Parts: sequence; C-alpha cells; structure tokens
Amino acid sequence: MQRISITPRPYWKDKCDEVGFHFYEIDGLYWNESVCYQFTSEQIDEIEAATQELHELCLEAVDCIVSEQRYQQLSIDPDFFELCCRSWTREDLSLYGRFDLAYDGVNPPKLLEYNADTPTALLEASVVQWMWLEEVFPDADQFNSIHEKLLAQLQAIYQTLPPRRRYLHFTCERDTEEDLGTVEYLRDLAMQAGFETKHLYIDEVGWDSDRMCFCDLEYQPIELMFKLYPWEWIVDDEFSEFLLREAMQLLEPPWKMILSNKAILPILWELFPDHPNLLPAYFDSSPLRHPYISKPIFSREGANISIYYGDRTYQTQGIYQDVPVIYQAYFPLPEFQGCYPVVGSWVIGDEAAGIGIREDRTPITQNTSQFIPHYFI
Repeated sequence: MQRISITPRPYWKDKCDEVGFHFYEIDGLYWNESVCYQFTSEQIDEIEAATQELHELCLEAVDCIVSEQRYQQLSIDPDFFELCCRSWTREDLSLYGRFDLAYDGVNPPKLLEYNADTPTALLEASVVQWMWLEEVFPDADQFNSIHEKLLAQLQAIYQTLPPRRRYLHFTCERDTEEDLGTVEYLRDLAMQAGFETKHLYIDEVGWDSDRMCFCDLEYQPIELMFKLYPWEWIVDDEFSEFLLREAMQLLEPPWKMILSNKAILPILWELFPDHPNLLPAYFDSSPLRHPYISKPIFSREGANISIYYGDRTYQTQGIYQDVPVIYQAYFPLPEFQGCYPVVGSWVIGDEAAGIGIREDRTPITQNTSQFIPHYFI
C-alpha cells in the first residue's frame, strides 16, 4: 500500500460534471487526484475477505439483538425496536452499507465503525474513480463493482415488490449538495432497474389523515421511499408514529437502524472477542487502557469523538453532546506523508463490492476529509 503523487488530469472537473459529480470542491478541495493509493492484489483480497466476514458478523449480531430484545443498549424506542424486529423477521432487503476500516497494507483491517443506514461518498467511489482509473491507469485494476452491484440489488428489490410499490420516491435534506448528488445517482440506477421515480425533499413528505398514507406534494401516495436521512432523526419526527403502522416501506429497512447504531461495536466485541478485524469496545471505559476513544452512538462525519491519551484529550466538535457514548480501543490510522487514510469498504446487498478512500491531516476522518482514488496491480 503506497500513497503516490501524480499529475491531475487537466479536464478532471469537466469529467466529474459529466457524471453528476458536482460537489468535488465542497468545503474546499474534496476530490483530490493529485495523489492516489496503490495496492497489491493480495491486499485487495484481504480487504474484500475482511469486509465479507464483517458483514456476516453483523448479521449474526442483529439476530442476537433481536432475539434477546437488547433495545435498551442501543437506546432505541421499544415501539421502533419492534418495527426493527418485524423487518428483520420478514428479511426486508437492504441496499447498501459502508464499513470504515483502518488498514496499512500489513496488518489485518480493523473496523472503526459501520455506516449502515445513510452512507455517502458513493458516486465518487463507484463511478468517478473508475472513470479516473480508465484514463490514468488503464492497465491497472480497481476494487470496484459498486455500480453493477447497486443496479443488480435494485433489480432484486424491484422483483420482490407488488406493482403498487414499484414507484420509488427519493428524499434527502435541502441544501446538501453531496446528499442530493448521491440520491440522484441512486435514482438514475433505480430507473434503470425498472422503477418509476420522483425526488422530493424530506420536509415535503406529508401525511394524509383521510387516506391514512404518506404522500408527496401532488398528494400521490408514497408506498416506497429511499431516504438519505438517518433513522434516528426520523424516529424523533412528528410523523414518526405513522411509520409504526408500516404505511410506507423505506430503504434502508428498519432493521438497519440496529447496525447504524455505534452500540453495535461493543456488542460485536462481546459476541466475537479477539476477532482480528474488530477492536475492543465496551459500554464503559474501565476495561480499556489509554489511549482509547469515545463515540456517540448516534453520530456521523467524525462529530463529537474524543481520544483520551491519559494526560490530554483530543475532541472534535458536533451536535451530539447529549447522546450516549460507547468506548473503543484507539487504533492509530496509518500515516502516509502526513495524511491519515480510512478505507471505506462497501457492501451491496450481501456482497463486498469495492472501496473508496477518505484521508485527513488529523487522526479523525470528518466531513472536510478528501476523497482519494485508488488502483491495484
């Protein structure tokens, strides 16, 4: 595994715009092709195997949590936990998720956390870096079948649905260019899979009390909706009680709120202690030695994370100050030329599908971290 400096394509912005990737300069330079990461095929095999293994462990953990009714450890409302249980028992299909791994090319990949509900960095991982590879390293390869597997999984979901649920609404927050770009990419794939689609923002989703259904601005019923909007935020919404009636099917399905909760990390360690791809994690800090880390169970983009070194503490800012936390052994990210990469390894349906790399000049990946393309030889 190497970090290599290269010359950016002179027309790279035009190429990004062509595929709907317009947020390459969000919060400064986000897509950075002045460098790239090179892997060997053996290292890629190791990442793929670890990703598949972690996915299987996570499914076992969900089954344990559901069967043992461990909703209190996850701070999930009992009614919504029951919704999770029904969704799990029905085997509701999932679309995607992204494991964030610490990996240096030498030691086994370590799971930092699982973005199982609303992962982003998708369009750039699937389409943009593949396009970059074909133009810059045409004789090399890339761990990347994300696009093809997303399409196949959307087709599989389509085939399981009755005709009335083959109209798929897509939603996200307003004024989030990255979220909108991700949603529009997935909406294009859904149309290729056979769905009729419509985009609306989350504040445009309504409830029709006469027909007892969710609806869009044209009062068309919403039977199926992909939401790039976290389950934990939905649970706190004024309309959330109507979701308990299952008047609308959502992607990701309710059972994914178990895996998107960082309380899954200590539960995974409890169920599979000393697994080579897991880090020690607990609900209290007493079993851990310095340095260790605390993470809010509901948080994203590296917000409100603390690293305890003993004599000092490093903290990131955020909006999750009052959220319960878990504690995890601190595993330092590898450093390449003063930068710290995190490997985002994608699971589409039930299959490992490819990676995207985010790097920062601090030990914690945040929303300002850059995306770096990769290849292997």
